[in-house]
Amino acid sequence: MFFEYPGLLFLELILIPVVALYIWREMRGGAPSLMVSSLGPWAGKGGRVKKYARHLPFVLRSIAISMLILAIARPRSSDDFEKVNTEGIDIVLTLDVSTSMLARDFKPDRINAAKEIAIEFIAQRPSDRMGVVVFAGESFTQCPLTTDRATLINLMKEVETGLIEDGTAIGNGLATAVARLKDSPANSRVIILLTDGVNNRGEIAPQMAAEIAKTYGIRVYTIGVGAMGMAPYPVMTPFGVEIQQVKVEIDEPLLQQIANDTGGKYFRATDNTKLLEIYGEINDMEKSRTTVDSFPIYRELFMTFALFALAAIALELFLRLFVLKKIP
Repeated sequence: MFFEYPGLLFLELILIPVVALYIWREMRGGAPSLMVSSLGPWAGKGGRVKKYARHLPFVLRSIAISMLILAIARPRSSDDFEKVNTEGIDIVLTLDVSTSMLARDFKPDRINAAKEIAIEFIAQRPSDRMGVVVFAGESFTQCPLTTDRATLINLMKEVETGLIEDGTAIGNGLATAVARLKDSPANSRVIILLTDGVNNRGEIAPQMAAEIAKTYGIRVYTIGVGAMGMAPYPVMTPFGVEIQQVKVEIDEPLLQQIANDTGGKYFRATDNTKLLEIYGEINDMEKSRTTVDSFPIYRELFMTFALFALAAIALELFLRLFVLKKIP
């Protein structure tokens, strides 16, 4: 047994001066409630038993106070731990933030649709460590692997185009994600790579990054984002921003090769609904059950002490009202 608020146990010291004061008053002869010329009428109606029994109410009240202090200090006990099954893997979301992600074949556009659906995916996997890598002409880690969902979601919300030099460095983005996972002790390590373009920048070839991922046993799920054929895109003109139709170019053979080489799967998302379904499918596919110790199973014991206090108070009242009257 232990106490959640052990500092409150110092309140028990209050009983020391209370008991000392009571003893001091009794040693001075007590406080007679009535003076009479003769004790004859009361002879044999109390004796030594009642003389000592009159201290019982004070004893009971002291016990009640002591029990109440113990109760508010919140006594608890824990004898064992509950074993629970959780689904836990390490996942890095790798997101293309090139300006082409501003195309509006998704609502409101590709980048915001990808962020919103990724955030929903994050919320559905509370037992996983997750991180975020973004890339355009270069790549960097937006959030390292963490179980802090609030921080991860806030950092995902801050992702936007224009953060880094424009371009599509798929190889760099994938390599950065691999670097975040290569030293992970998790049995299952996954990268979800989302892009809407063709690799045209970066020092690392996508095929080389895929080989490195394969070496470390990291699965890569690739998602090509964009409508088939043409897509509406905001273009700055002398008359302001205008929406023009631009050709969609996604290197699907490359994304399929990356997924196949690493044991993952390639998906093509043409709208918000399809992208949501893809994340749902990945969510179902990536479930690795592990057994872990949960928090200890605690038993609250304050009720026992509270009932003792209540019983002591009830017995004190009974003695005062029905047994230990001042004048029999």
